[in-house]
Amino acid sequence: MSEATRAILLNREVIAVNQDALGKQAYRLSRSGKTEVWVRPLSGDAWAVGLFNRAEEPAPVKASLSETGITGKRKVRDLWSHANKGTAEGEITESVAGHGVVMLKLTR
Repeated sequence: MSEATRAILLNREVIAVNQDALGKQAYRLSRSGKTEVWVRPLSGDAWAVGLFNRAEEPAPVKASLSETGITGKRKVRDLWSHANKGTAEGEITESVAGHGVVMLKLTR
């Protein structure tokens, strides 16, 4: 397998979301055209947020955090790039590549 495939399959941060002790299933929060937002509650008052773009071209994808009950300021971490993205409150908007996904973890 390629190194890129290996990095995806062995991403410890994404595996941790999959294996989270709370055991809650993700659900679709919204769909607009060819974009979707999926969320999953995690243990420790954290959330996983998946921003999907099924279109050919890059597109902004917005997640309204208030629709989930996520309140207050949250630290945002991009789980694919292993990068902290600052904080968010109320909503998150990310540019997502065509046929791409951005996976975030929100914590207190």
